[in-house]
Amino acid sequence: MASRFTNTKQILRNLTRSRSCNQREASTVTQPIDKILIANRGEIACRVIRTAKSLGIRSVAVYSEADRESMHVAMADEAYLIGPPPANQSYLCQDKIMHVAKHSGAKAVHPGYGFLSENTEFAELCEKENIIFVGPPASAIRDMGIKSTSKAIMASAGVPIIEGYHGEDQSDERLRKEADKIGFPVMIKAVRGGGGKGMRIALTKEEFDTQLESAKTEAMKSFGDQIMLLEKYVETPRHVEVQVFGDRHSNYVYLFERDCSVQRRHQKVIEEAPAPGLSEEVRKSIGEAAVRAAEAVNYVGAGTVEFIMDKNQKFYFMEMNTRLQVEHPVTEMITGTDLVEWQIRVASGEKIPKTQKELKFKGHAFEARIYAEDPNSNFMPGAGPLLHLSTPAPTDSIRIETGVRQGDEVSVHYDPMIAKLVVWSEDRQSALQRTIAALNQYQVVGLSTNIQFLLDLAKHPEFQAGNVNTDFIPQYSDELFPSRPLTNRNLCQAALVLILWRQRSLYTKNIDSLDPYSPFSWSCGTRINEDRKQQVTLFDGDEEVKVDVIQYRDGSFDMTTPDGIQHQVTGDIDRDDDQIKSTCFIDGIKTTSSVVINGNSLHLFSGDGSYELKLPVPNYMKSSLATGAAGDAVAPMPGVIERVVVSEGSTVEQGDPLVIMIAMKMEYVIKAPKAGVVEKIVHQVGETVAKGTLLIHMKED
Repeated sequence: MASRFTNTKQILRNLTRSRSCNQREASTVTQPIDKILIANRGEIACRVIRTAKSLGIRSVAVYSEADRESMHVAMADEAYLIGPPPANQSYLCQDKIMHVAKHSGAKAVHPGYGFLSENTEFAELCEKENIIFVGPPASAIRDMGIKSTSKAIMASAGVPIIEGYHGEDQSDERLRKEADKIGFPVMIKAVRGGGGKGMRIALTKEEFDTQLESAKTEAMKSFGDQIMLLEKYVETPRHVEVQVFGDRHSNYVYLFERDCSVQRRHQKVIEEAPAPGLSEEVRKSIGEAAVRAAEAVNYVGAGTVEFIMDKNQKFYFMEMNTRLQVEHPVTEMITGTDLVEWQIRVASGEKIPKTQKELKFKGHAFEARIYAEDPNSNFMPGAGPLLHLSTPAPTDSIRIETGVRQGDEVSVHYDPMIAKLVVWSEDRQSALQRTIAALNQYQVVGLSTNIQFLLDLAKHPEFQAGNVNTDFIPQYSDELFPSRPLTNRNLCQAALVLILWRQRSLYTKNIDSLDPYSPFSWSCGTRINEDRKQQVTLFDGDEEVKVDVIQYRDGSFDMTTPDGIQHQVTGDIDRDDDQIKSTCFIDGIKTTSSVVINGNSLHLFSGDGSYELKLPVPNYMKSSLATGAAGDAVAPMPGVIERVVVSEGSTVEQGDPLVIMIAMKMEYVIKAPKAGVVEKIVHQVGETVAKGTLLIHMKED
């Protein structure tokens, strides 16, 4: 579609391309990099540091006050404090990062992903200060950063785009008219959008105005811009993206595609490479289209061209991410490459290490993103200490990409990702089975995670068959969020571990030295030289669960579960650091599990998944502090108080906003659960609060 807006952008693009070509010709001299600053934190900073070390390049880290003891700081050769925890006072401060780069003598800056990675001004600042920016030219970031501009460029380059309106006239009347012309359903997108913000779907003409207003409001709050574009909405689409690479010598390649269809809140959960079910013809066609996209903006370095694909495997350009993607390891696993090494070599002026003919892929890889979040509460992000962290052992086919260790804290100030579990195998089915097995070995205690959800997702028949789309999670929500009651096997496993652990550890530090029939052992009612009877009480949520146990002299047990069924149980435990490993036979069937006991919580990890049970707390130990009455407002997740909307004495109605919190880069509005009067504001702006903390004490009106 031609409009004055599009034509103006086309002219600007041509000027930019000409300018970039001149810059490309002037910068083909190799500039060796011996020291590199990573302008990021966490997992991606650790990832870049590992490759830098392998190349003999010294690494410089930057960190906020919240990250003083973090893993990336410990790994780097040098590290510099750049400010308080909020990113806008530390990791987003271009002048601070540039000061560190020059002070440390770093020849280059690697921005990772997020933060400044797609910031045009920062790329320009690096060029001005004669610091190599490990990324594309600022012009490419600028052209691809505005959706309307990028779509005009892609159309001109022969890259398929979805029918839509990207014009200058932004009146509601014109947008309404264009939506009618495109035909419903219609996607409404903020041109400066990202991460699903400023995006709405109008299924019918009648709901268009409401959805448009909602998208504009969110876009203005998120990006300070409410210019919209309209696109034909592709129903049940797949999200397929292509890894591309360019250098300053006009060489371009694609490293095949990834499928990132399964998402929550428009953010990826699990990715795989190559995309399942694609014909070789489509694979070649989408790869070549991605290269045309990169060529159109004189791209340099690693980039990702994202496409929407319909059920007939027709694909349409969506956007280009001008940086390394979170999911790049699956591409590395199937191609046998190190994309960070490629980035550094290309940034120093070298050619891409391989030609398109030399690039092949082998096998299949999955990446499962492990987050601190609660999938059962709409994936509410969480934060807190990693009291226990146990992962599968890394091998040639299993990678753990992480920036945290046991004892570290997932901060409320940043993204809640704990790790990326990356698994490769010879084919998709065996790679998926290895992924499931590795997820079963991943144990986290201290905060909620999505590990069980990832297991349920990976085991789903439609996912196993490769029948994925961006609506997969809502489409199969009943199966992906099943009720998971404790089984009798789980109860017997927990009871066995608890009994043997208490017997062997209460009065001795040596787990093997205490006679389980000592009169000084834990259980009441025990008599020397007699079989012992006892009752194990646990809490599954609010439900009290009792297991009646008879322990015989030969070390076997009879356990009667709440349904009245008696089970014959034998087994033993072994202490390994902070976890108790158990092997037992329940009615002749061998089972294995591990248990972590933290305070009055018992965390059971087994082949059935993971469960958290509570141990009874004596009355004298129970806190008299309440988390708030029914009408009070409490924090639904850990976070920082951004704004208190009300004042003491204010009268509010049910649903009125009370407090705005910031957690994991997202804003949450805490609303009044009931009508009433604000009696006390417990926490003020700037304070960090834990989940369940009382924020506003209400008095019913």
